[in-house]
Amino acid sequence: MLTSDVLPLIHEAAQRVYCVVRQTPLVPLPRHSRLPNAGAAYAKLEQMQTTGSFKLRGATNKLMSLSEQQAAAGVITSSTGNHGLGVAAAAKVLGIDAEVFLSPQVTQAKQDKILKQGARVRIIGNSPLDAEIAARKVAGESGRTYVSPYNDPYVVAGQGTVAMELIHQLPDMDAIFIATGGGGLISGIGTLLHHLAPRAEVIGCWPENSAVLHECLKAGRIIEAPELPTLSESTAGGVEEGSITFDLCREVMHHSVLVTEDEILSAMRWGHAQGWAMEGASGVALAAYFKEAMHYAGRKAVVLLCGGNPSPAIRDLLS
Repeated sequence: MLTSDVLPLIHEAAQRVYCVVRQTPLVPLPRHSRLPNAGAAYAKLEQMQTTGSFKLRGATNKLMSLSEQQAAAGVITSSTGNHGLGVAAAAKVLGIDAEVFLSPQVTQAKQDKILKQGARVRIIGNSPLDAEIAARKVAGESGRTYVSPYNDPYVVAGQGTVAMELIHQLPDMDAIFIATGGGGLISGIGTLLHHLAPRAEVIGCWPENSAVLHECLKAGRIIEAPELPTLSESTAGGVEEGSITFDLCREVMHHSVLVTEDEILSAMRWGHAQGWAMEGASGVALAAYFKEAMHYAGRKAVVLLCGGNPSPAIRDLLS
C-alpha cells in the first residue's frame, strides 16, 4: 500500500472521528537543563484523549467505516491495553458490541478500564500473539470484524488525524519524533506530512530493547527480531507478516533513533515533573528528542506524547 492510497482516507477520517475523538493541545516543551541550545520544541499531548492514548483515533475511524451489517455483528480485537481500550470506548459511543482478547500479561488495571467501557474481555493464551491468533480465529468463525491495532488502512488513517491537527497548530514544523511499534501511528502521520508538509522530518523512535520494525526496515523485509523487556510496553512485539505499515514506513520515515531504558526512564521522570501523564512509549519519543535536540537548533520540532497509561509497576518508578 502507498501513501497515495491512505491520504484520502485520512481526509475522510478527519470529517467523522471528532464525535468521539478530541483535538489535543500542542504546547511548548519546557526548557531542559541539558538542552541550552536546542531549537523551539513542542509536545503534542495525546495522553489527553479520553482514553489516555492516540489509539482512540484509529479505533474510532475503523468502527465508523463499518457497514450497517458489520456494525450490527460486532467487533473483536486483541491488544496489550491501549488499542483495546480505544476500541471499547469507540464501540460504546457508537453502540457496537465489542470483545477484547488479552494475554495474561495485561494488568488488571487495564482490564478494568476496558470493562468499564462496556466491552467484554477474554484472557487467553500466554502471549499477545496467542491472544491475536485466537481473536482472529473467533472473528472469522462468528462473522465479526477483527480490528487490527495497526495493520488496517482505516486504523492508519485515523491515526493520521494527529498530523491534520499539527498542520494547523504548527504549519512550519520541521520535525516530529514518534514512538513506533507496529507502525500504524507513524504511517498515518507520515502519510499526511509526506503530501502536505514534505519539509517535516518524520523520525521513528524505538527502545533499544524492542526495535522489531526498525530491524525489519534495516533488513528490507519483515523478520523476527530478539526483544528484551522494556518500559515502552505499548510498542513491544513483532510485526505481522504482510503488514501495510512496512511499505508505508519505508516511504515516509526519514530516519530512526534508538534509546536505552535509562534514557526512557529519565525522560518519563522529567515529563512527570511537568505534570504530564507519561507511559513508556511517550518516554521513548521524548528521550529520542533529548538525544537529538542539538541537531534541531533553530528549528521547530514536535515530540508526540502518544499516551499516559503506564502500568502500576512503571507508575511507581515515576514517583
